[in-house]
Amino acid sequence: MTFPTTALMNQTPKIACLPNGPYYLLNDMTAAPVPNLRRANGEPCATVRGVALCRCGGSRNKPFCDGTHSLIGFKDQGSANATPNRRESYAGKRITVHDNRGICSHAGFCTDRLKSVFRMGTEPWIDADGASAEEIIETIKKCPSGALSYSIGKVEHRDQEREPAVTVTNDGPYAITGGIELMGVTFGDGASKEHYTLCRCGASKNKPFCDGTHWQIGFRDPPPKSRMEKK
Repeated sequence: MTFPTTALMNQTPKIACLPNGPYYLLNDMTAAPVPNLRRANGEPCATVRGVALCRCGGSRNKPFCDGTHSLIGFKDQGSANATPNRRESYAGKRITVHDNRGICSHAGFCTDRLKSVFRMGTEPWIDADGASAEEIIETIKKCPSGALSYSIGKVEHRDQEREPAVTVTNDGPYAITGGIELMGVTFGDGASKEHYTLCRCGASKNKPFCDGTHWQIGFRDPPPKSRMEKK
């Protein structure tokens, strides 16, 4: 019996969107024997190693899938009235900011941290001269969805060097970093494939990507078990 080497086990993870079902986070694409499971002839049963993550918003075991998507009739199609998938560029004297509202998860890092540049209710909503280039760059680096990027001169900066990770944000989407491949999905205009956000509430109009709808519907994670036990 052979087992995967350390090098194979350290492959970059991938994410698959199961039809009308959960995300499947594949941590190792090399099939490995499943402990205590074998065929009648004694041969081991092997499979790739992964975990099913809820994306319908209804699992009682978030972030893991518990099959609720089948009970509630979850559909993974986007909506025709989703925000248009179109990137706009806002040029300043030192920096040009690129933005695609269609893939924004509305985490608020830009509008909360640098209001002089990212101006809600004003047109154009981005003023690339509203702060120093350095401040704008630091703010854009906080954008979890990949909607924002920037160019200095003719060089665009879109991605960062990070280890692969899936972060279950509080009452919000899965924040993907480190270039985890999203299998079989077309990304938005100018979108980063190094970092992006995936809908976890089940209601995004731009599935599988988050569009901020979790804020509107009041999506909430269950309270920690420690709090429930105290009640």
